[in-house]
Amino acid sequence: MAFQTAITPGIPDSLFIRGKVPMTKQEIRVISLCRLHLSKDSVLYDIGSGTGSLAIEAASLSASLKVIAIESEAQALALIKENLKHFSIPQDSVQVIEALAPDGFESLPPPTHAFIGGTRGRLKEILQALYKKNPETRVVITAVTIESIAKIQEVLKEFSVKNLEISQVSLSRAEECGSYHILKAQNPVFITSFDFVPAGSPADSAPGAEK
Repeated sequence: MAFQTAITPGIPDSLFIRGKVPMTKQEIRVISLCRLHLSKDSVLYDIGSGTGSLAIEAASLSASLKVIAIESEAQALALIKENLKHFSIPQDSVQVIEALAPDGFESLPPPTHAFIGGTRGRLKEILQALYKKNPETRVVITAVTIESIAKIQEVLKEFSVKNLEISQVSLSRAEECGSYHILKAQNPVFITSFDFVPAGSPADSAPGAEK
């Protein structure tokens, strides 16, 4: 069943083919997409794409978006392709790359935006590669562990960025319990967003720039 096109993001999680691959949940996808500030002609890298949920959600917003899903796990790659067919996403809307980021970036068009859902411990290398491709890339990173958010903050000290925002999102969902409903807490998620600042630009030395 294809998801009927909506003018707002928020495809229900239950509509995705899941398997055992981690997936960015509906509410986190919506917030992340808002933080990305996409435009109709954006080129979005979805790094560590998993089931492809964010790539598909983004591609559903505009046919003129170019989305590139980058994933290294065979099971996840299979799920991305299944979900693209499931949601009737045109092949020219989402390009699937089998690679462990930042491997595979060389042949890709420069990104205007990047969503990082998984790094396999290569966050610094990924950010360096993104900066090299486009030193003004808009980046959103999600993390579920304290260690991951600490690593993000540590690595970002090596880059000039602006518009830095870090949020922690806690979510509970109602589930049936007999004739009642109880709230079941989901894992808290950290969402970090920022814009790279090109070296030597006026913004690089501006008071709001983080280094």
